[in-house]
Amino acid sequence: MGKYETLAKEIVKNVGGKENIAVLNHCVTRLRFQLKDETKANDEAIKNLDGVVTLVKSAGQYQVVIGNHVVDVFKDVCEVAGISSSETAGGEESDVKMSFGARVVDVISGTFTPLLGVMCASGMIKGLMTLLSFYNIITADSGLYQILYAAGDAIFLLFPVVLGYTSAVKFKMSPFLGTVIGCIFVYPTLQGVDLNVLGQTINVTYTSTVLPILITNFFASYLERACKKIIPDVVKTFLVPMIVLLIAAPLGFTIVGPVANWLAQIIGNVIMTIYGLSPMVAGFVVGAFWQVLVIFGLHMGLVAVAIMQLVTGQGTPIFSLGLGASFAQTAVVFAIWLKTKDKKLKSIALPAWISGIFGVTEPAIYGVTLTRINMFVISCIGSGLAGIWYGFTGLLQWTNAGLGVFAIPGFLKEGLDVTQTIVSVVVGIAIAMIVSFVLAVILFKDNKKDSEVKIAAPVKGNVKPLSEMNDQVFSTGTLGQGVCVEPADDTFCAPVSGTLTTLFPTLHAYGITTPAGDEVLVHIGVDTVNLQGKHFQALAKQGDKVKVNQPIIKADIAKIKEEGYCVETPVIVIKTAGGILSTHTGNVNSGDEVICLGDK
Repeated sequence: MGKYETLAKEIVKNVGGKENIAVLNHCVTRLRFQLKDETKANDEAIKNLDGVVTLVKSAGQYQVVIGNHVVDVFKDVCEVAGISSSETAGGEESDVKMSFGARVVDVISGTFTPLLGVMCASGMIKGLMTLLSFYNIITADSGLYQILYAAGDAIFLLFPVVLGYTSAVKFKMSPFLGTVIGCIFVYPTLQGVDLNVLGQTINVTYTSTVLPILITNFFASYLERACKKIIPDVVKTFLVPMIVLLIAAPLGFTIVGPVANWLAQIIGNVIMTIYGLSPMVAGFVVGAFWQVLVIFGLHMGLVAVAIMQLVTGQGTPIFSLGLGASFAQTAVVFAIWLKTKDKKLKSIALPAWISGIFGVTEPAIYGVTLTRINMFVISCIGSGLAGIWYGFTGLLQWTNAGLGVFAIPGFLKEGLDVTQTIVSVVVGIAIAMIVSFVLAVILFKDNKKDSEVKIAAPVKGNVKPLSEMNDQVFSTGTLGQGVCVEPADDTFCAPVSGTLTTLFPTLHAYGITTPAGDEVLVHIGVDTVNLQGKHFQALAKQGDKVKVNQPIIKADIAKIKEEGYCVETPVIVIKTAGGILSTHTGNVNSGDEVICLGDK
């Protein structure tokens, strides 16, 4: 088990247990669940887990946003849930009810998501080789160039093979049977030649295609399941794939494939027609709304169309028009990081804008800008303006390279002016970043809630000013400012969420440090250190991560009073970057706010 075992167990528990998981996969930053019954999931518990950025429910998917280390969390979740990382959970039919559109998005996401990493890597290699060849660092006729170019081009040329595997996994059929069907589509002697099949002549090429294998494997999955039901177990192992291949190969190659290629061509033509009518308008729309689509996981529809264009050797405007999104988001978060005085927001913004440079914007979106909607809108405006520029210059992407700065090699192509292309890319990035940064600097202000820390009563009782305590050390504020609670219960809880950094051996006092660095001390009674732990019981241990109102100490208040000790309990702010904005007095329950910290 990996280092995210605890997080994985909590995720599995709060999605309704492993028996509620129908399908599980992941993308760059998210765990993508299909749950059998979403009502069994505890949404709030998922959102509040340390290590979870946020939760998104869209297109029939229960998306748990993790961040850059999603792969490691995914492995641990699979191990906890007893799921093979290469299969769907349990290999059974999902009971999830989805609309047709949601199912299409789900199929596209489930089929392409496992490939995105290696596709990006391959595209970057192709772009790099174009750059090296242009500047004569490696000549195009050298053996090394040809090997490295093949390393980048192989997945695109033989796309039906890899899609044969991932689509088979998605459609719950034998992955290797799906892979073989993909191999049939790209079999060398069948490409671009006249084939007479039952009196009909066809001439097709399926290398670098998408839809033919997807549609064929969809039907093949139902055929395989039907065969498994009627063929005896003793011959099922070889007879089922034999029958599927005998039927799927000719049907897929001669009927499904040509129709699918025709559909793909229509889709590509529609997109390019819209782009042709007004590249600049298309640029603003795609650029401005790209992040909105990402939030709901619906951008995969556009990604699929772009990939269909790329694998057939066409340039696609889709990725270029949306290129500015990650840079605009990064610039906004960088501006917030510079301006905010809130330590917690700074600690979130720093890694968010760094990861955004490399195209991973979910931490920035969910952790910083989406809760400050004007900042999110600014990033959309910056991205939209960059899209207008890319539409005006006619920039196309030629290979599916990486994200963020790693996307740049994907715009390079032999025969194109490399310098002009790079200038076009960089100018668009500059537009996205400068506009977004300037607007964010002008308009950003720390929300009051951003800089405030709420401190809760650790125990039920009556709260009074600290100055009214009977102990001079506490009442004069020598140890710090705060309030005093006359306890009416025996359970003492955490006044804030954070780390239990101090737990006295005598258990009469404990201190908690928040993620922002505020330190709060709870001291149960006066001079109760002399009891040496008598009448006290620890419910947590030093070093634990605790949530507000989580029980920490059990104290027998009645017996402590019988021993002659005052049980007034000061709640003291030992350290804070700001100051005490307000305090509350009177009768409270454990968990009620009694102190508010923040910048004055």
